[in-house]
Amino acid sequence: MASAALSTLFGPQIHFPPDFNTNFLMLVRWIHFLAGITWIGLLYFFNLVNVPFMKELDPTTKGKVMPALMTRALMWFRMSAALTVLAGLAYWGNIVGADAHSGGGSAGAVMGSFFLIWTIVWGVLYVCLIPGKGIFDNGAFVGVVYAVVVAAAAWLFLSLNSHGWESNRLLAIGIGGGIGWVMLLNVWGVIWRIQKRLIQWTRDNATNGTPMPDKAKAMARQSFLCSRANAFLSIPMLFFMGAASHYPMFGK
Repeated sequence: MASAALSTLFGPQIHFPPDFNTNFLMLVRWIHFLAGITWIGLLYFFNLVNVPFMKELDPTTKGKVMPALMTRALMWFRMSAALTVLAGLAYWGNIVGADAHSGGGSAGAVMGSFFLIWTIVWGVLYVCLIPGKGIFDNGAFVGVVYAVVVAAAAWLFLSLNSHGWESNRLLAIGIGGGIGWVMLLNVWGVIWRIQKRLIQWTRDNATNGTPMPDKAKAMARQSFLCSRANAFLSIPMLFFMGAASHYPMFGK
């Protein structure tokens, strides 16, 4: 009796799953969490700390601080964004495959609708940023457009994938992950494409006195609106990712 009690006290019941798939999915999910925390943390840093801080710097100081800071920060930002989405897609793909297998559905149709819908969403939203003047330079208007387009895309995704075999996890991540896909395209297709030019121009201006190009201000504004949109998009994205396992609102 005493030895059994000591064994229970000093020998906790720890059993690691022996099958490869369980361990692989846990690793993928862990990587998804770590990369996601890094990505969203930097996104909030840019919007809540860095943007107002840069406005307080004089041009000389900004020319010294901005290139070094943003080069490092944006490297972690874009790499963590890519890793987050890739790991998330690997994990979600397993869910889609399992649901389709048990329900007799088509995993390809789900994945196809996901990439088609959310890539079109990104294209539509990017078009709204291109003019950069008039009502399209108004953050509130851009925000309303983003909200309407994303809501319509979520409704369309649910409508196309409502055969009865799709689980709440599949559908919730299909929306949250779709928003994440849009955010990733914003990071690589808009924010980084613009910021790497602004960094170089700012460095040249501080080092050689090279004037900033006339289009620099408009490009900086476009990058800011895109980054601010990502910050707001992260709010529903995180809700739907959490709802996948903890808030059954879709499917069976």
